[in-house]
Amino acid sequence: MTDALPAAFAEIADDFHALGGKDRLQLLLEFSQSLPALPERYAEHPELLEPVPECQSPIFLITEVDGTGRDATARLFFSAPPEAPTTRGFASILAEALDGRTVGEVLDTPEAVTGELGLAEVVSPLRLNGMAGMLVRIKRQIRAKAAL
Repeated sequence: MTDALPAAFAEIADDFHALGGKDRLQLLLEFSQSLPALPERYAEHPELLEPVPECQSPIFLITEVDGTGRDATARLFFSAPPEAPTTRGFASILAEALDGRTVGEVLDTPEAVTGELGLAEVVSPLRLNGMAGMLVRIKRQIRAKAAL
C-alpha cells in the first residue's frame, strides 16, 4: 500500500495504519506538538510566508532551496496556531517527511500522499484538502526556487 510513497512518508503512513481511528487522531495531535518553530528570520517577518487558503485554520509556509536543480536540498517552514492542532499536525507531517530532502524527492511526492495516511476516517475531507493544498504550494515554491 505504501510502496509508491517516498520512504519518510511510508514510515509515517505505516505508523498511522498500525493504529485504530481514535489512536490515529491522537498521533496526529502528537505531530502537532512537534512542529518546529519558525526561524527568527521568518518569525520577525511573517509577511514573507505564503498563506494556505485551502486550510480551515490560518497556516503559512515558506520554503528554501540550498543549491539548484533536483539534487538541491529543500527546507520547509510553517506557521500554524497552537489552537489548530489538526492543521499543525499536517504541517508537522510534511516537515518531518520532506524537510531536508532533495528537491527531486519533494517534487516526486504524489499529491495522493495525503490520502495514504489513513486519516480520512478521523478528519474531514476539507481538512485533508488543506494538507493537499500545503503540498501543492510547497512544490510550486520549491520548483521556482530550484530553477526548474
